[in-house]
Amino acid sequence: MIILLTLFFVTAILYSSVGFGGGSTYLALLLIWEVPYYIFPLIALFCNILVVSGNSINYVKAGNFSLKLLIPFLIGSIPFAFIGGSISIEKELFEFILFFVLTIAGLLLLFQNKLFSQNNNKYKKLPNYISFIIGSILGLVSGIVGIGGGIFLSPILFLLRAADPKKIATTASLFILTNSLAGVMGQLTKGNVIDKLSEYWPLFLIVLIGGQIGNFLNLKIFSNRTLVVITALLVLFVAIRMGLKIS
Repeated sequence: MIILLTLFFVTAILYSSVGFGGGSTYLALLLIWEVPYYIFPLIALFCNILVVSGNSINYVKAGNFSLKLLIPFLIGSIPFAFIGGSISIEKELFEFILFFVLTIAGLLLLFQNKLFSQNNNKYKKLPNYISFIIGSILGLVSGIVGIGGGIFLSPILFLLRAADPKKIATTASLFILTNSLAGVMGQLTKGNVIDKLSEYWPLFLIVLIGGQIGNFLNLKIFSNRTLVVITALLVLFVAIRMGLKIS
Protein backbone atom coordinates (compact mmCIF):
# COMPACT_ATOMS: atom_id res chain seq x y z
CA MET A 1 0.00 0.00 0.00
CA ILE A 2 2.93 2.36 0.72
CA ILE A 3 4.20 2.09 -2.86
CA LEU A 4 0.71 2.63 -4.26
CA LEU A 5 0.24 5.69 -2.04
CA THR A 6 3.56 7.08 -3.24
CA LEU A 7 2.63 6.61 -6.88
CA PHE A 8 -0.79 8.21 -6.35
CA PHE A 9 0.96 11.13 -4.62
CA VAL A 10 3.38 11.67 -7.52
CA THR A 11 0.56 11.30 -10.05
CA ALA A 12 -1.56 13.90 -8.25
CA ILE A 13 1.35 16.35 -8.19
CA LEU A 14 2.15 15.98 -11.89
CA TYR A 15 -1.41 16.01 -13.19
CA SER A 16 -2.61 18.87 -11.00
CA SER A 17 0.39 20.91 -12.11
CA VAL A 18 -1.09 20.99 -15.62
CA GLY A 19 -4.73 21.29 -14.53
CA PHE A 20 -5.72 17.62 -14.76
CA GLY A 21 -6.96 15.14 -12.15
CA GLY A 22 -4.95 12.01 -12.98
CA GLY A 23 -7.88 9.62 -13.29
CA SER A 24 -6.43 7.64 -16.20
CA THR A 25 -3.18 6.89 -14.37
CA TYR A 26 -4.94 6.10 -11.07
CA LEU A 27 -6.95 3.49 -12.95
CA ALA A 28 -3.87 1.89 -14.48
CA LEU A 29 -2.11 1.79 -11.11
CA LEU A 30 -5.14 0.16 -9.50
CA LEU A 31 -5.16 -2.44 -12.26
CA ILE A 32 -1.45 -3.17 -11.82
CA TRP A 33 -1.97 -3.54 -8.04
CA GLU A 34 -4.90 -5.91 -8.71
CA VAL A 35 -7.50 -3.92 -6.82
CA PRO A 36 -11.02 -5.27 -7.62
CA TYR A 37 -11.75 -3.69 -10.98
CA TYR A 38 -15.40 -2.85 -10.32
CA ILE A 39 -14.29 -0.26 -7.76
CA PHE A 40 -11.66 1.34 -10.08
CA PRO A 41 -13.81 4.07 -11.64
CA LEU A 42 -15.27 5.28 -8.35
CA ILE A 43 -11.85 5.56 -6.69
CA ALA A 44 -10.38 7.38 -9.69
CA LEU A 45 -13.33 9.77 -9.98
CA PHE A 46 -13.20 10.69 -6.28
CA CYS A 47 -9.46 11.31 -6.61
CA ASN A 48 -10.15 13.50 -9.64
CA ILE A 49 -12.63 15.59 -7.68
CA LEU A 50 -10.20 16.11 -4.81
CA VAL A 51 -7.31 17.06 -7.10
CA VAL A 52 -9.02 19.41 -9.55
CA SER A 53 -11.25 21.22 -7.05
CA GLY A 54 -8.34 23.32 -5.83
CA ASN A 55 -7.11 23.96 -9.35
CA SER A 56 -10.56 25.00 -10.52
CA ILE A 57 -10.96 27.51 -7.70
CA ASN A 58 -7.51 29.01 -8.28
CA TYR A 59 -7.98 29.25 -12.04
CA VAL A 60 -11.38 30.94 -11.69
CA LYS A 61 -10.00 33.39 -9.10
CA ALA A 62 -7.22 34.27 -11.55
CA GLY A 63 -9.87 35.43 -14.02
CA ASN A 64 -9.37 32.68 -16.60
CA PHE A 65 -12.92 31.33 -16.58
CA SER A 66 -14.93 31.38 -19.83
CA LEU A 67 -18.54 30.31 -19.30
CA LYS A 68 -19.32 30.53 -23.04
CA LEU A 69 -16.50 28.11 -23.83
CA LEU A 70 -17.35 25.60 -21.09
CA ILE A 71 -21.16 25.35 -21.07
CA PRO A 72 -21.72 23.68 -24.50
CA PHE A 73 -19.24 20.94 -23.57
CA LEU A 74 -20.96 20.35 -20.23
CA ILE A 75 -24.44 20.20 -21.78
CA GLY A 76 -23.21 17.25 -23.82
CA SER A 77 -20.95 15.63 -21.26
CA ILE A 78 -22.95 15.63 -18.01
CA PRO A 79 -25.80 13.29 -19.05
CA PHE A 80 -23.46 11.01 -20.97
CA ALA A 81 -20.97 10.84 -18.09
CA PHE A 82 -23.83 9.72 -15.85
CA ILE A 83 -24.98 7.14 -18.41
CA GLY A 84 -21.43 5.89 -18.91
CA GLY A 85 -20.92 5.61 -15.16
CA SER A 86 -24.00 3.41 -14.82
CA ILE A 87 -22.82 0.93 -17.49
CA SER A 88 -21.17 -2.27 -16.28
CA ILE A 89 -18.58 -3.86 -18.59
CA GLU A 90 -16.41 -6.97 -18.44
CA LYS A 91 -12.90 -6.64 -17.02
CA GLU A 92 -11.17 -7.58 -20.29
CA LEU A 93 -13.05 -4.87 -22.21
CA PHE A 94 -12.39 -2.37 -19.43
CA GLU A 95 -8.66 -3.11 -19.57
CA PHE A 96 -8.56 -2.70 -23.35
CA ILE A 97 -10.46 0.62 -23.24
CA LEU A 98 -8.21 1.91 -20.46
CA PHE A 99 -5.04 0.94 -22.36
CA PHE A 100 -6.39 2.70 -25.44
CA VAL A 101 -7.37 5.79 -23.42
CA LEU A 102 -3.93 6.03 -21.78
CA THR A 103 -2.05 5.67 -25.06
CA ILE A 104 -4.12 8.28 -26.88
CA ALA A 105 -3.97 10.64 -23.89
CA GLY A 106 -0.18 10.45 -23.73
CA LEU A 107 0.20 11.11 -27.45
CA LEU A 108 -2.25 14.00 -27.31
CA LEU A 109 -0.31 15.57 -24.44
CA LEU A 110 2.93 15.36 -26.41
CA PHE A 111 1.13 16.98 -29.31
CA GLN A 112 -0.19 19.69 -26.98
CA ASN A 113 3.37 20.42 -25.91
CA LYS A 114 4.30 21.28 -29.50
CA LEU A 115 1.39 23.69 -29.67
CA PHE A 116 2.85 25.74 -26.81
CA SER A 117 5.56 26.94 -29.21
CA GLN A 118 3.04 28.45 -31.59
CA ASN A 119 2.64 32.18 -31.07
CA ASN A 120 -0.51 32.64 -33.09
CA ASN A 121 -2.87 34.59 -30.85
CA LYS A 122 -5.86 34.34 -33.16
CA TYR A 123 -8.63 32.27 -31.59
CA LYS A 124 -11.97 31.25 -33.01
CA LYS A 125 -15.30 30.45 -31.40
CA LEU A 126 -16.37 26.84 -31.77
CA PRO A 127 -19.92 26.17 -33.02
CA ASN A 128 -22.06 25.02 -30.11
CA TYR A 129 -23.05 21.78 -31.84
CA ILE A 130 -19.38 20.83 -32.26
CA SER A 131 -18.74 21.48 -28.57
CA PHE A 132 -21.85 19.45 -27.69
CA ILE A 133 -20.73 16.46 -29.78
CA ILE A 134 -17.20 16.53 -28.36
CA GLY A 135 -18.56 16.87 -24.82
CA SER A 136 -20.99 13.97 -25.32
CA ILE A 137 -18.30 11.60 -26.58
CA LEU A 138 -15.82 12.54 -23.87
CA GLY A 139 -18.53 12.36 -21.22
CA LEU A 140 -19.55 8.83 -22.20
CA VAL A 141 -15.95 7.56 -22.25
CA SER A 142 -15.24 9.36 -18.98
CA GLY A 143 -18.20 7.78 -17.22
CA ILE A 144 -17.49 4.25 -18.43
CA VAL A 145 -13.78 4.23 -17.64
CA GLY A 146 -13.70 6.57 -14.65
CA ILE A 147 -11.80 9.64 -15.84
CA GLY A 148 -12.69 13.32 -16.10
CA GLY A 149 -11.99 13.73 -19.81
CA GLY A 150 -9.97 16.92 -19.51
CA ILE A 151 -6.80 15.17 -20.64
CA PHE A 152 -8.54 14.80 -24.03
CA LEU A 153 -10.41 18.09 -24.06
CA SER A 154 -7.34 20.25 -23.45
CA PRO A 155 -5.35 19.09 -26.53
CA ILE A 156 -8.50 19.31 -28.65
CA LEU A 157 -9.06 22.92 -27.61
CA PHE A 158 -5.41 23.72 -28.35
CA LEU A 159 -5.71 22.11 -31.77
CA LEU A 160 -8.91 24.00 -32.59
CA ARG A 161 -7.41 27.24 -31.18
CA ALA A 162 -10.55 27.77 -29.14
CA ALA A 163 -8.94 30.00 -26.48
CA ASP A 164 -5.68 31.04 -24.87
CA PRO A 165 -3.75 28.46 -22.76
CA LYS A 166 -4.97 29.78 -19.40
CA LYS A 167 -8.63 29.62 -20.39
CA ILE A 168 -8.11 26.14 -21.84
CA ALA A 169 -6.54 24.95 -18.57
CA THR A 170 -9.46 26.40 -16.59
CA THR A 171 -12.03 24.86 -18.94
CA ALA A 172 -10.33 21.45 -18.75
CA SER A 173 -10.22 21.54 -14.93
CA LEU A 174 -13.88 22.46 -14.59
CA PHE A 175 -14.78 19.88 -17.24
CA ILE A 176 -12.96 17.19 -15.23
CA LEU A 177 -14.61 18.28 -11.99
CA THR A 178 -18.13 18.29 -13.42
CA ASN A 179 -17.73 15.05 -15.38
CA SER A 180 -16.24 13.32 -12.36
CA LEU A 181 -19.22 14.32 -10.23
CA ALA A 182 -21.65 13.07 -12.90
CA GLY A 183 -19.63 9.88 -13.31
CA VAL A 184 -19.71 9.24 -9.55
CA MET A 185 -23.49 9.56 -9.55
CA GLY A 186 -23.67 7.04 -12.38
CA GLN A 187 -21.27 4.64 -10.65
CA LEU A 188 -23.34 4.76 -7.45
CA THR A 189 -26.35 3.37 -9.32
CA LYS A 190 -24.54 0.02 -9.57
CA GLY A 191 -24.88 -0.67 -5.85
CA ASN A 192 -22.38 -2.19 -3.37
CA VAL A 193 -19.49 -0.09 -4.69
CA ILE A 194 -19.79 2.55 -1.97
CA ASP A 195 -19.25 -0.08 0.75
CA LYS A 196 -15.72 -0.81 -0.51
CA LEU A 197 -14.77 2.84 -0.95
CA SER A 198 -13.94 3.47 2.71
CA GLU A 199 -11.08 0.96 2.52
CA TYR A 200 -9.15 3.28 0.23
CA TRP A 201 -9.39 6.53 2.23
CA PRO A 202 -5.56 6.92 2.42
CA LEU A 203 -5.51 7.30 -1.37
CA PHE A 204 -7.97 10.17 -1.16
CA LEU A 205 -5.95 11.94 1.51
CA ILE A 206 -2.66 11.60 -0.35
CA VAL A 207 -4.01 12.90 -3.67
CA LEU A 208 -5.58 15.87 -1.90
CA ILE A 209 -2.14 16.82 -0.56
CA GLY A 210 -0.43 16.07 -3.87
CA GLY A 211 -2.96 18.14 -5.75
CA GLN A 212 -2.21 21.20 -3.68
CA ILE A 213 1.54 20.76 -4.22
CA GLY A 214 1.05 20.37 -7.96
CA ASN A 215 -1.04 23.50 -8.13
CA PHE A 216 1.75 25.41 -6.36
CA LEU A 217 4.29 24.09 -8.88
CA ASN A 218 2.05 25.25 -11.71
CA LEU A 219 1.64 28.74 -10.31
CA LYS A 220 5.13 29.36 -8.94
CA ILE A 221 7.90 27.19 -10.36
CA PHE A 222 7.71 25.18 -13.58
CA SER A 223 6.43 26.18 -17.01
CA ASN A 224 3.31 24.50 -18.39
CA ARG A 225 5.31 23.14 -21.29
CA THR A 226 7.79 21.32 -19.03
CA LEU A 227 5.01 19.86 -16.89
CA VAL A 228 3.01 18.70 -19.91
CA VAL A 229 6.02 16.76 -21.25
CA ILE A 230 6.63 15.11 -17.87
CA THR A 231 2.97 14.19 -17.53
CA ALA A 232 2.80 12.82 -21.09
CA LEU A 233 5.84 10.60 -20.50
CA LEU A 234 4.28 9.33 -17.26
CA VAL A 235 1.03 8.48 -19.04
CA LEU A 236 2.84 6.61 -21.83
CA PHE A 237 5.03 4.73 -19.36
CA VAL A 238 1.97 3.56 -17.40
CA ALA A 239 0.20 2.63 -20.67
CA ILE A 240 3.14 0.46 -21.72
CA ARG A 241 3.36 -1.11 -18.28
CA MET A 242 -0.35 -1.87 -18.30
CA GLY A 243 -0.23 -3.17 -21.87
CA LEU A 244 2.46 -5.66 -20.88
CA LYS A 245 0.32 -6.83 -17.98
CA ILE A 246 -2.82 -7.49 -20.03
CA SER A 247 -1.05 -8.92 -23.11
